[in-house]
Amino acid sequence: MDWHLLSIHDVDLRTDIYLLGTDELGRDLWSRLIYGTRISLSIGLIGVALSLLLGITLGGISGYFGGIIDSLIQRSIEFIRSIPTIPLWMGLAAALPKDWSIIKIYFAITIIISLFGWTALARVVRGKFLALREEEYVMAARLNGCGTMRIIFRHMLPSFISHIIAATTLAIPAMIISETALSFLGLGLRAPAISWGVLLQRAQNIQTIALYPWLMIPALAVIIAVLAFNFLGDGLRDAADPYSNTN
Repeated sequence: MDWHLLSIHDVDLRTDIYLLGTDELGRDLWSRLIYGTRISLSIGLIGVALSLLLGITLGGISGYFGGIIDSLIQRSIEFIRSIPTIPLWMGLAAALPKDWSIIKIYFAITIIISLFGWTALARVVRGKFLALREEEYVMAARLNGCGTMRIIFRHMLPSFISHIIAATTLAIPAMIISETALSFLGLGLRAPAISWGVLLQRAQNIQTIALYPWLMIPALAVIIAVLAFNFLGDGLRDAADPYSNTN
């Protein structure tokens, strides 16, 4: 019990023990990986929450009203999806002030990722609304004087909320990979902030990887998280529509 595997330095034994090794500066990789997990997952969850809000609102308006409003929103979605991702991120990241604090950059990166991640969900919601807006219970609610927002959020959304939950779960891995890619390229979070992408920046140099191959361990964390959320999303989608995979 005198061996403290998670401590940086054991005063009694005068022996350094690192569970996953250290980086080239002697910093414990295990503790940095745990701290970076909090940042990367929180960006994914917050970004998906913002994308969910935008996707439901704009997709619902597009499918419910149709006409010119639908055309404008759909053309906007097509324009956003046609923009190359990496050059767009590079331009937006370069526009961030260099003197911003880590907290401001954190929220800026989260908002940037979410602003371009709502389009797929918006199209799913639009398709559902196009099919539901002529249903009898929607027409009855409209005749009873219910407002548009009440009809959308109280009558139409609950009918396919399980599909939205599944789509949201499947969108989390894309958010995580986006943040990791941005930080890895030096366009997202920067040191002293810690995320999976920031930790993987140390593995860009081939000589560094040759001396410290365990610096690639954060990539394993990204793979595990992405697979876990994909499996969860597939399970929720099958639970919401058990006949989707039947032949």
